[in-house]
Amino acid sequence: MSRFVIFVYGVLSYFVFFASFLYAIGFVGNIWVPKSIDSAAEGPLMQSLLINALLLGIFAIQHSVMARPAFKRWWTKIIPQAAERSTYVLLSSLALFLMYAYWQPIGGEIWNVSDATGRNLLYALYAIGWGTVLVSTFLINHFDLFGLRQVWYHLRGQECPPLSFVTPGPYRYCRHPIYLGFIVAFWATPTMTAAHLFFAIMTTVYILIGLRLEEHDLKTYHEDYNDYSKQVPMLVPRLGGAYKADH
Repeated sequence: MSRFVIFVYGVLSYFVFFASFLYAIGFVGNIWVPKSIDSAAEGPLMQSLLINALLLGIFAIQHSVMARPAFKRWWTKIIPQAAERSTYVLLSSLALFLMYAYWQPIGGEIWNVSDATGRNLLYALYAIGWGTVLVSTFLINHFDLFGLRQVWYHLRGQECPPLSFVTPGPYRYCRHPIYLGFIVAFWATPTMTAAHLFFAIMTTVYILIGLRLEEHDLKTYHEDYNDYSKQVPMLVPRLGGAYKADH
């Protein structure tokens, strides 16, 4: 595969990701999209729950398995190393679009905040959650995280240098602000339906499980991470003082 083709593939994969990210904001927040997480019920309760669980499971398995170092070592024997991250991003995005297309709304309100101030506060938290996710990716190198940095260096015929371990901004108070932002966005809603609650619980459980796997990899590949993890909380930001590296 030529370097230019790999670069174009990486760029297209990135745009597919960004479309899935924007759609997620509308899907979870019930804005802009034709069918959202809280649309009217479409089928029997148990059937809807099973379908939704299957859709979330497809994403979780793909997202977790392809992120493991052992899988990457095997996978890059089949595809170019430079395209590995872009392929991961592309398949994750397609798994999300599959969920958007076949998600089964259930209906039924768990809670409904009718007070205007309360609703505005929850919408503000929702926006803060998504904003935290996006900003945090740029702080640690957004373009590496989504594969563009790798294909760009490959296009230039250069090795992609590894990123150093850094703790900018919110990373000095919380080890995983991206995941924290997702959790806030998934739970901050003025109207919580049964389907939304199911989604929020399942994704939160998945995040907590996935964090354990990710923490293991980070401690393995970044020697500074062990000290960092002892000083900075995983998800709930610390109130007193920020992380300071020893060097």
